[in-house]
Amino acid sequence: MKILAIGDPHGDLKKIRKIPMGGIDLILVTGDLGSANLAREMAFGNIKRKKEGLDEIEYTPSQRKKAFMEAYDSTIKVFKYLTRFAPVYTIFGNVESSNKDTRRLSKKIGFDLPLLYDDLNSLSDVRVINNRIANFNGIRIGGLEYFVDTNWVQEFKPSKYKKKLVHANVGTKKAKKVLEWFDSLDILVCHQPPYSILDKVTAKFAPKDWQGKNAGSKTILNYIRRKKPQFVFCGHIHEGEGFTKIGEAEIYNLGVAGHKIIEL
Repeated sequence: MKILAIGDPHGDLKKIRKIPMGGIDLILVTGDLGSANLAREMAFGNIKRKKEGLDEIEYTPSQRKKAFMEAYDSTIKVFKYLTRFAPVYTIFGNVESSNKDTRRLSKKIGFDLPLLYDDLNSLSDVRVINNRIANFNGIRIGGLEYFVDTNWVQEFKPSKYKKKLVHANVGTKKAKKVLEWFDSLDILVCHQPPYSILDKVTAKFAPKDWQGKNAGSKTILNYIRRKKPQFVFCGHIHEGEGFTKIGEAEIYNLGVAGHKIIEL
């Protein structure tokens, strides 16, 4: 059985079309499915302005809708292409919105926005495995959706620190419960890398005070050390693309639409 893992597509269908698909039985995707160019420009632009003592830009409802739809439309195109070749299991990264968050944004900006979670699951041969175990021909695959680990907030010290630390504590506790429930896996699909493993920030667009820091998750690292999945596929820190091991566990940061084919 051949399993193809693909790193954060970010809507880059041109790059994905270059991946060999022959004989693939299952495709796994690590989140950040659609293009986030507009959303990233808006977010990091305001981070920079705040560091310079300037007021943040309040983007219009139309601008926010445009950023959302850029990610949504490019995601659907990528998955319609992938399902030509094999079933696809995916998780959500930090680009995707849950149904709850999408409804909240729709109400806030006054536009009806499509629900990506529902629309992906409605596609033939697509399954969103956020915080779920998928058994594919006897292979146990755990999908851990993106969460903000408390160690990231403590290290990067974002604005509204106390509020974000509270939010991270909630997300981290949930992730720990999910991983305990997963127990032993053959494959873990997660968005961010384990802490200090293929996770160093060096991207030019990232703020200066982020450079050189480890942005991975200590929660994920501890799980890998304890439960020893055979394979771990992640993305998120694109410049960390590469391969290493934690014990016998093979760790792959697949970057932006990078790929790895394994045979089981």
